[in-house]
Amino acid sequence: MSNKFRVAVRKFGPFETALQKTWDAFCKAHNCTMELEAVPMDLHPLYDATLGKDNGLINGDWDIAHINTDWITEAQHKNALEDLAPYIASSAPDNFPDGWSNSLLHMQRFEDKVLGLPFHDGPECLIYRKDLFEAPKEQETFFNLHNKPLSPPKTWEDFHEIARFFNRPEQNLFGSAFALFPDGHNTVFDFCLQLWTRGGNLLDKNGSININTPEAIEGLEFYRNIIKDTNAMHPKCKDFDSVKSGMAFANGEIAMMVNWFGFASMCEVYQDSKVKGCVDITHVPAGKNGQGVSLNVYWLYTVAKGSKNKDIAYDFIKFAVNPENDKLLTLEGGIGCRKSTWTDQDVNQTVPYYHKLDILHSNAKTLPRKMNWSKISEVIDVMVTELFNTDKKVAELVSEAQQKIDSIESP
Repeated sequence: MSNKFRVAVRKFGPFETALQKTWDAFCKAHNCTMELEAVPMDLHPLYDATLGKDNGLINGDWDIAHINTDWITEAQHKNALEDLAPYIASSAPDNFPDGWSNSLLHMQRFEDKVLGLPFHDGPECLIYRKDLFEAPKEQETFFNLHNKPLSPPKTWEDFHEIARFFNRPEQNLFGSAFALFPDGHNTVFDFCLQLWTRGGNLLDKNGSININTPEAIEGLEFYRNIIKDTNAMHPKCKDFDSVKSGMAFANGEIAMMVNWFGFASMCEVYQDSKVKGCVDITHVPAGKNGQGVSLNVYWLYTVAKGSKNKDIAYDFIKFAVNPENDKLLTLEGGIGCRKSTWTDQDVNQTVPYYHKLDILHSNAKTLPRKMNWSKISEVIDVMVTELFNTDKKVAELVSEAQQKIDSIESP
């Protein structure tokens, strides 16, 4: 048996540092002499290494993998993950399942199977610079320009207006940013939020994906207009994934953005943050017929089907999700998943809006559990990329994408 314990990690500094600290503590507590080999990867390489072309979850490349809920149905269909239900029945994690919100336990359940434990979360929300919004001079200037108070935007139209107001390239401050890097995730999430906040749905009454709707077209029209507005947007949006846009926000370059809660929290714990103590969060803005819903996609600790170290793997993830280590991940800059972390006094002293996670979860939607979701999301990703790079009519782009989705759903 190899003395290396291999973990496929979503590349992000706080995940990497928390994992190493947790592994060191685990080895000390359990007298484990295996060496951790953690391999950090961006989204596409992580997918390829675990579920995609390398099939690493099945063929024994990994013991544990970070898998997000977008991929969990495909992993279940491929039988790529170990069912944790028998392990949980024999030795459950501390306060399982009551220690977590139900919204973090259902995506990985398939009948009696449990395919992972919650690792990192933080639904999408509006993250904004409260120091800018609350500054008397800014409030006075905005009121004089628009004849209304400056406050966090409740509608997408207000969002665009305020982004233009705060766009000051000469100060290296930009109104907003969207993560447009085409990785099959960021633009897809933004599309879903534009759709849902206008009262639309991804699924039709038969449970099939249908994006050829008025709400989708309206949302994409807005998305195209604001992205192309150089007087509102950070100029590097096309190179940004969610992590890079989060780092730009922490660097003081962005007045407000819709992004994962974790990037707000990171501003308070990241050593080089220039906006510590200047940040707050609220609901995502809405369209005229919708409401400000959130999107909940979360990351799981999973045990690979092909692992030769399954008992150690389960013992480790059970240890990693205990209250102490969930809090450790949070203070490193990730987002713990336990209710106890959300209400923890130390955490809320460091991140004053942490307790708002409960409110975000109560108004959060999830993506459909479909085995072929990664293929469908690629189609949406291409559609949104064409939205920015071509002059095709939005209705035409949506119609073409829907035809491709139909062929995936009914091959």
